[in-house]
Amino acid sequence: MKKTALLTLAFCATGLLISAQKITYPKTYKSNHMDEYHGVKVADPYRWLEDENSEETKSWVKTQNVITFAHLETIPFRKAVRARLEKLWNFERMSIPSVHKTKFFYSHNSGMQNQGVIYVSDGYGVDAKSAPKVLLDPNLLSEDGTVAVAGTSVSHDARYFAYLISRGGSDWNELFVLDIQTGKNLSDHLKWLKFSSITWYGKGFFYTRYEPEDESRALSGKNEYHSVYYHKLNTLQSEDQLIFRNADEPLRTYGTRIDDNEEWLFLSESQSTSNNALYVTQPSNASGGFKPMTNTEFKYTYEFVDMLEGKFLMYTNEGAPKYRLMIADPNDPYRDNWKEFIAEQSFVMQSVLVTKSHIVIQTLENACNELVVYSYNGEFLYKIDLPGLGSVSGLSGNNTMDTMYFGFMSYTHPSSGYEYNLKKQSLKTWFEPKVDFNFKEYETRQVWYNSKDGTRVPMFITMKKGTELNGKNPLLLYAYGGFNISMTPRFSVSMVPFLENGGIYAVANIRGGGEFGKEWHVAGTKLQKQNVFDDFIAAAEYLIAKKYTSAQLIGIQGGSNGGLLVGAVSNQRPDLFKVALPAVGVMDMLRFHKFTIGWAWTGDYGSSDNKEEFEYIYKYSPLHNIKKGVSYPATLVTTADHDDRVVPAHSYKYIATLQENHVGNNPVLIRIETQAGHGAGKPVSKVIDEAADIQSFLMFHLGMKPKY
Repeated sequence: MKKTALLTLAFCATGLLISAQKITYPKTYKSNHMDEYHGVKVADPYRWLEDENSEETKSWVKTQNVITFAHLETIPFRKAVRARLEKLWNFERMSIPSVHKTKFFYSHNSGMQNQGVIYVSDGYGVDAKSAPKVLLDPNLLSEDGTVAVAGTSVSHDARYFAYLISRGGSDWNELFVLDIQTGKNLSDHLKWLKFSSITWYGKGFFYTRYEPEDESRALSGKNEYHSVYYHKLNTLQSEDQLIFRNADEPLRTYGTRIDDNEEWLFLSESQSTSNNALYVTQPSNASGGFKPMTNTEFKYTYEFVDMLEGKFLMYTNEGAPKYRLMIADPNDPYRDNWKEFIAEQSFVMQSVLVTKSHIVIQTLENACNELVVYSYNGEFLYKIDLPGLGSVSGLSGNNTMDTMYFGFMSYTHPSSGYEYNLKKQSLKTWFEPKVDFNFKEYETRQVWYNSKDGTRVPMFITMKKGTELNGKNPLLLYAYGGFNISMTPRFSVSMVPFLENGGIYAVANIRGGGEFGKEWHVAGTKLQKQNVFDDFIAAAEYLIAKKYTSAQLIGIQGGSNGGLLVGAVSNQRPDLFKVALPAVGVMDMLRFHKFTIGWAWTGDYGSSDNKEEFEYIYKYSPLHNIKKGVSYPATLVTTADHDDRVVPAHSYKYIATLQENHVGNNPVLIRIETQAGHGAGKPVSKVIDEAADIQSFLMFHLGMKPKY
């Protein structure tokens, strides 16, 4: 019998049994597919859902969406929540500028525009010397806002503006070039760029791309042989010069950097999402090869920051888990000859900016950012007084000016723009958004709790002032726990309805992130990944013990690696959570490395190709640890059909397995967005729709009754 017959795809909306208590799910076809890993046979009955182009998969997606949206429509306050979110989102937003020569480039969104509009001006903010003009309006690139700008780069003479676009949220990019003076595109149009830097040199630029063998599988096919090319302006892509390709190592990624004077070209080589090897050459000789600056064992991170008095200023965590700055001589740049410039500190060095007369370091301490100023001699001078405890973003400036720009936000402070004059030591607000939310009524506290093995873990808790800790408050617990990514305080518009209606929002800084440097990250990787889940579970137990909430009032949320987290802990402790919201999650830990760029994640996860690592990850893989006859939390999986970072098959197979085995009245559903990807560049209209559905589902199944 064909899959289409067994899928029950004729299961139309009129045939669905939907109520607040019970949902009848369609029977998803199960094949007899079996894989063998190191002598262990593992069934994969929903393997066919990995084929995103098949009619069976497309029909399955439509059917699942019918079920999900039918359930969402039963939530009485869903429309009111969406209306509230639309009102909240309608506020003016501006990015932090990038500064090139005398020109400032930034994006602006008047409120409900699907994509921010890119402007150029002489000067910035209140001190702009000329009226800003529109350089590029991405909203004109598509009717529905699903074409987004994925990256930009300005030539060193500030004459040309290269921009990458993404269609439907895909990681695949196309590149175009604007003449800044005329505002018109040149003839250049490059395709198949992914994770590419744009490095200007001479009359063109270096970039990186893949060459898909099968364009029909571009959204799921394995990405191999990342290659560096040089493109000369106003020529065809077919004429581009191949600069570097490692024919012996197909699973590596490359990026290029160049100094402002275009004298030195750096090549970074990676085989995972962290750690790299670094090479250098003179750009005029790029095709002749690169000289290694570091070892090539991929144990540490190495990064060129800027030129400092004729030397290379380098950023690394070799010999310094929280990072340090070092100086390299261009005439003898190998790592053994580097000299320490600013030693490792008690804080994590996150990023570095060289200005005309100072060095500014964005630091991370106890999951909050600070800005610390040093002299060109490496001497500590002072800390910049920020608006509070929170996150710095978009640190911007250059080595020809003493003024810099940055953004700041926290859970109760929307992202605002600041200008800082290093000579005058003066801070000026140039942009502060006006959000329809009374921030003064809310507070954020940072607490510390013990994980299973006694490790102390910090957590931020945001709630309305005066909230009684009686164990009766609905609470959403969020975390990520991977890839050296830090969860610093950030304002989220989508969380406002939950907070306004008595909810508590908690974010745990669990291991696997970068909050405390390399050691904190490594402690949540490979054969130590269970630490991540234990930290998250311990956070929930702490919140219950301290009477912030109870097990019947906790929702959990995470995206991507955080979706893996939610799936894993839902399996391990289904009794501890009422609602689970895994977004674009890595759910099949045995096959993630076989799709697109998934092979790069083995540095964090390990791989099923390795016997020891297979045995470990098989025990927590969300897809493979769903048990028959268990009542799981009310679950709303979210993914998108153009997600080519974590392919949607992860979520498809996971929800099919969950629907097959779950018992009880909690719904287990999947919401599949169309013409969208992993998240970046999603139009505001789709962002609001998805946020409204997620928040409504969460509040409804936590028993909340919003006052809208």
